[in-house]
Parts: sequence; C-alpha cells; structure tokens
Amino acid sequence: MTLIPPHSQPPSPPAKKFAAATLIRNGKLPLILCAIALLIQLGGNEASQWLRYDREGILSGELWRMVTGHLVHLGWPHFIMNVIGLLLIWLLFGHTIKQRSWLIICLASAAAISSAMLLFNPVLQWYVGLSGVLHSMFVAGAVASIKAGYRAELVLLILLSAKLAWEQLIGPLPGSAEFAGGNVIVDAHLYGAISGLIVTLVLIAVTSQSGKQRE
Repeated sequence: MTLIPPHSQPPSPPAKKFAAATLIRNGKLPLILCAIALLIQLGGNEASQWLRYDREGILSGELWRMVTGHLVHLGWPHFIMNVIGLLLIWLLFGHTIKQRSWLIICLASAAAISSAMLLFNPVLQWYVGLSGVLHSMFVAGAVASIKAGYRAELVLLILLSAKLAWEQLIGPLPGSAEFAGGNVIVDAHLYGAISGLIVTLVLIAVTSQSGKQRE
C-alpha cells in the first residue's frame, strides 16, 4: 500500500503538479465506478432488478449481486449523491493508496457488506446504493493517512464514528431518506466502515511484511 510521506512539508509548485498528475492517473477507479453506475441507472428498472442486492437471488446462487448491488441506485438524486460522495473521498484520499489496493478495498468491502446483511439482516430482502462502500473507502483513506503521519484525519474518524453511532441509536441523518428517495439502510454504513478498517489494516500488515522480507 503506497502511503503519502509522513510529516511532509507544504508542497512546492512542482510537487503540486506531481500530486495533481498522480490524482488524475489514479482516478481510473472512481471514473469506472461512476460509468458502471451510470449505465445501470440508464438501464432502468430491468437492470436494477437483475443487478441489485437481492437476498433470495443471492441465496439461489446469483452471487454477482453481492457486488453489483452497490452500483445500483433508487433514482437520479440517489445516484448523484453517491457520485459526489465518491469524488469528494477521492479528492481527499485518492493519492494515499495504490489503485490496485483501492480496487481490493472496494471489492472486499462490497462482498463483506453483502455478507453481513445476509447474516445479520435476514428481514432485508433487497438493497441498492454505494454508500456502504463509500464509508469503507473513507475509513481506508483516513487510516492510510494516519499511518503516513498525518493527524487531522483522526478528527474525521471521530466525526464518522459519531455519525455511525447516531444512525445506530437514532436513525438516518435528517433529510437523507427524502433526498435518496427511499429508506436508508444504516447498517450498511456500519458494515462498510468496519470492513474498510479491517481490509486496510490487513493491506498495511501485508505491505509491511513484504518490506521486511526485501530488507
């Protein structure tokens, strides 16, 4: 896992250009995710029915739904909200982790969220949306930044923890269900944050071990 240098000084203009170039070069993943989600959204109800997280479908062997369900949305407001969230997270943390590691984080967290819903939310028959995976990405980026020596991200993790606690104790944030156009499955956010933390710590441990073996 590639991390930003610890305790680095404010970048000079050339460093800024390098950071921007790195961000663009590593921006393939969010662009691909947005493009796939857009195609599914344009596919209408038929695409949604075939690709969404569906408990009975998954238990019947339609395992692709465990990943594709996170790229399906209730409508255009829901789609736009998640795309904006994805782009903001990428602007904050996209440069802190290798693109391949980001892909692992996204796929692993999508599968983990779906697995957790199968195990712990048996009443939930179907689910759509990228928000669970976004929580995973947010935690992954914040942890990677902290590992690199930055400390402001600790505040972000505390704020996220407060949000998750609110959702578990009180319910969705005010206005979120109305904007998304349907019920907000707050458990997906919790599962995403936990899976993002676990996957990132595993990647850091593997990277550290590989570095020691090369020494």
